[in-house]
Amino acid sequence: MNDAELRAQLESLHSECFGWSLACCRRDRDDAEEVLQMAYLAVLDGRARFDGRSSFRTWVFGVIRLTAATLRRRRWLRRLLLDRHAHRVHGPTEHPSLEAAVIDRDRAERLRRALDRLSERQRGVLQLVFYHGLTVDEAAEVLGIGVGSARTHYARGKARLADLLDAERR
Repeated sequence: MNDAELRAQLESLHSECFGWSLACCRRDRDDAEEVLQMAYLAVLDGRARFDGRSSFRTWVFGVIRLTAATLRRRRWLRRLLLDRHAHRVHGPTEHPSLEAAVIDRDRAERLRRALDRLSERQRGVLQLVFYHGLTVDEAAEVLGIGVGSARTHYARGKARLADLLDAERR
C-alpha cells in the first residue's frame, strides 16, 4: 500500500479510530488524541507496517491498542521511578533575603582582603586546597614547591588567616 492509499484509509476510518482510541484510553480524550497521533505517526513513518494478513481496519485498531498500552506503561514506569526517587530531589531553595546577601557579600569581602594580606605562597596553597579541592601534596606539585614547604605554608597561612579575620571582626 503506497503512502496516498495509507492516508486515504486512515482518513476514512478516523472517526472509528478515535472511538477505539477513547475506549483504549478509558475515555480520556487527551490521552486518546495523543495515542491516535502516535499511532498515525507509527503507520505513516513505517514503524508499523500493514502486511495484509487481516483487514486494514483490524490492523490499525491493533496498532492503536498497542500504542495505548505503551503509553500507559511509560506513564506507570515514570510514576514508579518518580515515587521511588522523589526523596532524592531537593525542593526549591529559598532565595536569601537582602540582609543575608549583604552579610554574605561582606564576609566574602573580608575574606578576600585577609587573603590578599597573606604571602603569595600561603595564599596559593590555601586557594588550591580550599577552593579547588586539591590536597596539600597536589598543591605543592602545582606550585612547584616541596611537600614539606607546602605543608608549612598551609599551616602558617591558616593561622595567619584566622588571626586576620579575628582582628577585622573586632
